[in-house]
Amino acid sequence: MSSEKTKASQISINSQMENWDDDEYTNFVSPEKPSHLVEPEGFVYKVLSVGQLEVLQRDIIDNVKNVLDLSQQITRTILNHFKWDKERLLENYFESSPQEFFRLTHVLNPFEQERPNRTEPSNPSLDNTSCIICYGSGKKLMGLGCGHNSCAACWKQYLANKTYSEGQAQTIRCPGVDCGILVDYASFLMLADDPKVVQRYKQMITNFFVECNPLMRWCPAPNCTHAIEANYMEPKAVECKCGHQFCFGCGENWHEPASCGYLKKWLHIRVEDLETSTWINQNTKACPNCQVAIQKDGGCDHMICQNFSCYYEFCWMCLQSWKAHYSNCKLFEEKEDNRAHVALQVSRDLRDRYSHYKVRYMNQMKSMEMDQMLYPNVQAKVDSIQMEISSIELKFLRNGIDVLSQCRSTLMYSYVFAFYLKKNNQKIIFEDNLKDLEIATEKISDFLGKTIRGNNLYDIKKRIIELSQYCQQRRNVLLSHVREGTEEEWWDYIKETPL
Repeated sequence: MSSEKTKASQISINSQMENWDDDEYTNFVSPEKPSHLVEPEGFVYKVLSVGQLEVLQRDIIDNVKNVLDLSQQITRTILNHFKWDKERLLENYFESSPQEFFRLTHVLNPFEQERPNRTEPSNPSLDNTSCIICYGSGKKLMGLGCGHNSCAACWKQYLANKTYSEGQAQTIRCPGVDCGILVDYASFLMLADDPKVVQRYKQMITNFFVECNPLMRWCPAPNCTHAIEANYMEPKAVECKCGHQFCFGCGENWHEPASCGYLKKWLHIRVEDLETSTWINQNTKACPNCQVAIQKDGGCDHMICQNFSCYYEFCWMCLQSWKAHYSNCKLFEEKEDNRAHVALQVSRDLRDRYSHYKVRYMNQMKSMEMDQMLYPNVQAKVDSIQMEISSIELKFLRNGIDVLSQCRSTLMYSYVFAFYLKKNNQKIIFEDNLKDLEIATEKISDFLGKTIRGNNLYDIKKRIIELSQYCQQRRNVLLSHVREGTEEEWWDYIKETPL
């Protein structure tokens, strides 16, 4: 059985979002978005660079300082104290006395008698006043206006240690004994006097700003410096400018159909000795025909034994002959009993169940990594063809590999979803859709690995385009069924899982 559902209808962005720039924010109902990014609820997000994040900080600072008539640096410091929650800051400010408010926020009260300039040398005549850190005298001393002054070299070393060794930024305090005055942003930039330390400090300040905002997340891709800001916090798929797609709710790679909660549980499950057996099952298997040990070195499950005189073709997952092997491949046979699960002890059935889905999860993950080599391999094959081929004509290859990657990701998290799913009629439909997607995925993976020659290029192009469209169709069918099942409460989940 299978169930094909239509895509969700498109709904325009809520007209109340008047403060959002439609040109800069991304709406999931855009027809150019992949189907798994289409959302009908008006969820929109914006990808922000570090420069744009700094502009946002300055806008909030200007807004608060104009209300309270404070300097920019004091305003930034007290905003850090209240984790950039300006409503809570203003509420506390007007409900307490200035003395109490600035004492709690570790800032010198600007309304008291004016003190000496905070970052200018407190003793330019080089008298006998000593540095509070090295106790050296006759040096040019600088301070925060609290009366605790140090020489430039000690300030530089103190701030570098706080930033690099202790990982502090907005919480760095004056080095004076029992002095709680915070080092403000402008003072740090002047006193640190080291480009690397200043850069590190700015990074941590910006990171703190993002982490304090419940509607922002850093892109988790390695070396990416962009953040995502959305109109509300939900487990929705977002895509950064670097190309990485992830879940805005939990920060993991986009994991539909598995929920954030069940994915978190899945990632924390530890079955004794399972990792070792999983690695063995994934990486080495005996040829069903000649029993020679075989290690998988590609993303496709279509295996051909290279042992002399054997050349047996079989499926990596079920070890059956490759011809018509999908009738009972990759489906987990449910048992009807309901045994009680004792805390800290995994039953044999649950262990087998987890092993079944974990092996398939890891297999798709490894295949995704191997599939990334298809880009250079396919290009190398094309380059070897002695004919003129435009880059536009080769776009179908990259599109096919992208579709393959999306399907493998969906299969990965479908195994997580299936692990926690109790058997009922709807799960049978889900398993049928899952099997269809597995078959389609392996077909396009197998085809993308074929040899490309000048005389077969256009036949391969036609076939890959057809397979790409079919894979997308089967993927949409599976995800649409899961979404409808969630809305209609069809799914019954297993609660007794080891954690």
